[in-house]
Amino acid sequence: MIRVPAEVRDRLAVIAEARGSSIRSLVQEFAESTLTEEERRERAERTRAYLAENFGVEVGDEESAAMGRKLREAFARHQGEAA
Repeated sequence: MIRVPAEVRDRLAVIAEARGSSIRSLVQEFAESTLTEEERRERAERTRAYLAENFGVEVGDEESAAMGRKLREAFARHQGEAA
């Protein structure tokens, strides 16, 4: 059992209904698809190694941070356009 405020529960119910799902399935999907900070770091390192090995591209921390910012900005713009 997970306790959340009533307004959060109600919102989850609306989202789940819109998806033709249950709150339980929605929470399970979230838990399975959301990476921990450690998992994100591991994935980033694997990606850097792949780029270096297969394309000869070395991505530094600054480049990686800049690309992350650009991706977040693009995502935010896309979300704003969809609203």
